[in-house]
Amino acid sequence: MNPKVDAYLSTVTKWQDEIVRLRAIVLSCGLTEEFKWHQPCYMLEKGIVLLISPFKEYCALAFFKGSLLKDPNGILVSPGENSQSMRQIRFTNAQEIGELEPVVKSYIQQAIEIEKAGLKVQKNPTIAIPEEFQNKLDETPALKTAFEALTPGRQRGYAMYFSQPKQPRTREARIEKCCRKSSPARVWITITVRMRR
Repeated sequence: MNPKVDAYLSTVTKWQDEIVRLRAIVLSCGLTEEFKWHQPCYMLEKGIVLLISPFKEYCALAFFKGSLLKDPNGILVSPGENSQSMRQIRFTNAQEIGELEPVVKSYIQQAIEIEKAGLKVQKNPTIAIPEEFQNKLDETPALKTAFEALTPGRQRGYAMYFSQPKQPRTREARIEKCCRKSSPARVWITITVRMRR
């Protein structure tokens, strides 16, 4: 048990019972407990296997490589439409956790085997760039160079953020807000959005 997680649990007001029960189940499977991103994180050697994440409507066991898990019980949920690897098992009460404990342990064991085998999630490398942003890239070579220097994940994040609004005017406003010239020779891209996985 990690003392940082103990300290965290002493401050949690919502889902405390559920987190404590999930923690006991996860620890019984032999994972190492860490505290990352303000939540309990469970690892096998240096690889992250899962997190326990409290949300407003539910508490979740979030598997980092969840898309590789077999889901015979149909309980895995993608946390968002753009999530490529993470999958969650969501709980709304402690009784539900008790009823599903054997199933949860089997999913954790699967996740451990995936981590031991060194399997990787095949992510979709395609980045759909909205027309408004593509036009901006075409007319500003320095912006295009800066954008291409970003990691594929950052590029995808920007493209998703710029694509979200339905109105072209709103998309253009987002693009203008995030792409600022600080000098003729240099373009800074700043993002003001926290992407969710």
